[in-house]
Amino acid sequence: MNIMKKMARAEAPRPVLSTDVLADIDIAADGADALLARVPDWDGVIRAAALAAVAGAGRLPGGRAVEVSILLTDDDRVSDLNKTHRGKEGPTNVLSFPALGGPLPPDPGVPAMLGDVAVAAGVVLAEAENAGLSPADHLSHLIVHGILHLMGHDHETDDEAARMEGLEIDILQGLGIANPYEPAGGG
Repeated sequence: MNIMKKMARAEAPRPVLSTDVLADIDIAADGADALLARVPDWDGVIRAAALAAVAGAGRLPGGRAVEVSILLTDDDRVSDLNKTHRGKEGPTNVLSFPALGGPLPPDPGVPAMLGDVAVAAGVVLAEAENAGLSPADHLSHLIVHGILHLMGHDHETDDEAARMEGLEIDILQGLGIANPYEPAGGG
């Protein structure tokens, strides 16, 4: 399923990661003007977080090309997606729609479409403000979280949550972002 429309598409070359994974990241923004204004380098922030998550997830063989679509949108659109696909009312900060229900396609020359990530701009800004985080750091965390979901990680059990949070912390640390699960100020 591809929820993306080609709106305000940000283009960039396909970067090669240290793990030899090629990542094609398609970013669209629609109804996210307030977030974009608070994160001037939003394209770079999103790409860095997505690439770090793909490299740090530990679930792709080297040399594997992947594709992911990311949508920054308003809370109403995420609320609609949340209701339609999860049966839950209201917006949430990030939704992931994995394209793969099983193993990667057998041909390593064929890019694997990981899926789509939708981010609710208003929720991101409100959560960042309430937690005393920069909008860029919180956006990075949610992109990492969403990509990890696309790659099969989850937090339904305590053990899964601990593993996924550990990955998030490590990936974000590599981006120079503090542990999002510790209160602001380290206390």
